[in-house]
Amino acid sequence: MPALAQRMSRAKPSAIMVIADKAKKLKAEGRSIVNFSIGVPNFLPGEHVYEAARAALKTDTGAYGSNRGRDDLLDAFLGHLQESRFTGYTRANLAIGIGAKQVLYNLCEALLDPGDEIVFPTPYWTSYMDIAEILGAKITLLPCPPEQNYKLTPAQLDKALASKPKVFLFNNPSNPTGMVYTREEIAAIADVLMKHPDTWIIADDIYNRMVFDGVGYHNVVHLRPELRERTAIMDSLSKTYGMPGWRVGFVTAPERLATALVTLNSNHITNLPEIVTAAGVAALSGPQDITREKCADFSRRRDEVMTALLSIPGVKCPRPQGAFYVFPDISVAFGKSHDGRKIGNDVDFCAALLDAKGVACVPGSAFGEPRALRISYTCKPAELTDGLQRLREFFAELG
Repeated sequence: MPALAQRMSRAKPSAIMVIADKAKKLKAEGRSIVNFSIGVPNFLPGEHVYEAARAALKTDTGAYGSNRGRDDLLDAFLGHLQESRFTGYTRANLAIGIGAKQVLYNLCEALLDPGDEIVFPTPYWTSYMDIAEILGAKITLLPCPPEQNYKLTPAQLDKALASKPKVFLFNNPSNPTGMVYTREEIAAIADVLMKHPDTWIIADDIYNRMVFDGVGYHNVVHLRPELRERTAIMDSLSKTYGMPGWRVGFVTAPERLATALVTLNSNHITNLPEIVTAAGVAALSGPQDITREKCADFSRRRDEVMTALLSIPGVKCPRPQGAFYVFPDISVAFGKSHDGRKIGNDVDFCAALLDAKGVACVPGSAFGEPRALRISYTCKPAELTDGLQRLREFFAELG
């Protein structure tokens, strides 16, 4: 039989989806499952988004659309950018994608040849590693343990950029940790980046509207506008507007890079569907009250989760200030047992927790930090409270 391409030996299914699928299967079998695994916002967009989609359906021509994105969608995103203090960009700086994941894949394909170096902090979103490995890039990880609040230091970055990597990939707010960099921290990172002009910057900022405690959202381009000539800023409708299944991602980039992404779109996807485009325009241009309400709601849920976690002896967790994740260090459980089942690592812990208590979490090793696990706290409030109680019970039963 003919062989598959060698790159497929480096491709693997999303670790997050593996856990989510197992939880779904157990629930279908009748188990009571609380699913903390998958990072979906678990709210729906406003009715104006559905009205726009229905109206577009009635007038749909079935024709091909723009590889870059329809003009009204691009203009709506430019307005969104201006609200986030990004000015001076035009349609020529933009490109769309089938969700932020495809935007990221396109960016890496446009910037990385096999063997080129990409640098990013650990913990990282699982797809960073997967995409870089598929493309044959050299990956350099910058460990950011809980002892430094899961945040990259300027000294770490400065040392890593000395080898002139092709790409620095930076996520703020962070998935999986929920950590948010302050203005001062972003300014320090921007100052380091200014010293290393040979490296492209990909800013994965898709949680930028989900920031708590007044810390604010900041990007290196805000602090050092000169960096815009080599910075690509990713965004998405998925988390902000409760639209993960609609698959609408954006990127703002120097015109040369944006044009390259449009060329890739012409070969990969052609265009976003017209109905999805209309919904995207409505989400970006319409009322923003649901997004603001959900941000406040997630802040309250964060507080509930942190209270529960910090009540468990030995569990450590830097306080997140954005997105909808917490990333506790649960290594206090390693070497212990639950009902005769040995807990040797994060994978053992999550498997035993799911089997014994019906709580699904993603092992931290999927994100490059094997002492931790990720909790996504977007489920229904009663389920969140129940799941946290089950987690406390599990820890209490360890021996």
